[in-house]
Amino acid sequence: MGSRKSAVVALTTVGALARRGERWFKNAGLVYGHGTTNARDEAIYLTLHALKLPLDHLPEKRAVTATQAAQVIKLFEQRILQRTPAAYLTHEAWLGKYRFYADERVIVPRSYIAELLLQNPALAWLAKSHVRRALDLCTGSGCLAVLLGKHFRHARIDAADISGDALAVASVNVRRHRLRKRISLVKSDYFRALGQRRYDLIISNPPYVRTAMMRTLPQEYQREPALALAGGSDGLDAVRIILTQAADHLNPGGLLIVECGHARERVERTWPRLPFLWPDTSGGDDCVFFLTRDELVRPGAMGVFGGRKSHSVSRRTSSASNSLN
Repeated sequence: MGSRKSAVVALTTVGALARRGERWFKNAGLVYGHGTTNARDEAIYLTLHALKLPLDHLPEKRAVTATQAAQVIKLFEQRILQRTPAAYLTHEAWLGKYRFYADERVIVPRSYIAELLLQNPALAWLAKSHVRRALDLCTGSGCLAVLLGKHFRHARIDAADISGDALAVASVNVRRHRLRKRISLVKSDYFRALGQRRYDLIISNPPYVRTAMMRTLPQEYQREPALALAGGSDGLDAVRIILTQAADHLNPGGLLIVECGHARERVERTWPRLPFLWPDTSGGDDCVFFLTRDELVRPGAMGVFGGRKSHSVSRRTSSASNSLN
């Protein structure tokens, strides 16, 4: 990696700093997926953040002082030596144009559901469907609850999580986005503390990393709370709970949206009678499913065993990415 002193002396522009970071990150074999997907974007982001510059443009030839260069190099060193996700170093993560606070108490905000809420015109009809009550189950940082609040301007939202630490982070994000009047934080083990509450829309990005995969996660992902990642032997423990109980908390005509990693094959094999709808995302059409309440309560829809674990379920492994399973 070279000495910090020599790097500080040699690097006199923003572009030179970013290129040095890119080269160091590639040589270090870092793993991405917490906001960026490659060494160049990661280096550019950390450079601009350290220099307090706008993130939408890299002023390649802008001069930097030795003090500024040292600040950037320090951030690069932390990223390399500690294998800490960039979002934990900067205490921020971005979903579209929205900035969220993040630290080690929550997984770094990222979700294909967020992508659908922000970008997919197929969801535009939801804004017209009179969603008055919504639930973000396993809310973590509260980022999806906030996006629900932005998308459904008149809805009241519950954001539930079993982790008190996660809810503390979520409270920061709810406050920063000025949604405290419409978003309520609830400490709950899935639906347990929600009583008889019913919703027009339930979304969830629950834990879905398989046990075997948990043992081999890259160091960057091991920095995140295991509670928010571990999904059991087949990665579907949380999905089972949600599919079994969601109908009891959905109003007639209500909709369930769940992110499950690249698990479409396993999900459809486990619940062959449920008519899952899989929208396209940047990760493919195997990451997020939709189900209506009517589909969940249809006689026989859950099957004889209600999605009991099957030894026929695929055990293929996959590499850690923006969506682990």
